[in-house]
Parts: sequence; structure tokens; C-alpha cells
Amino acid sequence: MNTITTDTGQPRACQLRRSGDDKMLAGVAGGIARYLNADVTLVRVIIAALALFTGAGVALYIAAWLLIPADGNDHPAAAAWMAGRRDRFR
Repeated sequence: MNTITTDTGQPRACQLRRSGDDKMLAGVAGGIARYLNADVTLVRVIIAALALFTGAGVALYIAAWLLIPADGNDHPAAAAWMAGRRDRFR
């Protein structure tokens, strides 16, 4: 489902990353849709429904924004923020 075939024919697991191409705010929905091989609109509707009906959608979106690394990055945004805070208090 979320595997990519390499040059050797071996499947390679797809990593969860925030999308740089298909993004409205931070690329969370685009990255999740790519990881799940689903339509990005469906993922956005689910996040919006969670936000409207339970309030959990906003918290989950912000957590995903901070914890899922962007395309081309190895570290999430929270890691850079924590490193900056750690350097500030040394």
C-alpha cells in the first residue's frame, strides 16, 4: 500500500512527511494523504470534521505540524525549536 519499488525491485517503505507540493497550511494533510495513498481532499475533510465536531482536529493538526518532518528535512519542526531553546539556556 505505502511502498515504493527501488531500482533493485525491492519494496521500500514510504516515510510520513509533510508535503511541500500539496499544502494549504503546513502540508500535513497532503503528507498524510500521500502516506495512506488516499485523496488529499478526503483527509482535509476528515481533519475539518474532527476540528468542528470534537475540537481534536486542531490539536492533532498542530501536533502533526510539529512532529512530522517536512519533505527534504530529517528532523521535525519541534526538534529545531527544542534545539534553539536548549542553546538559549546554556
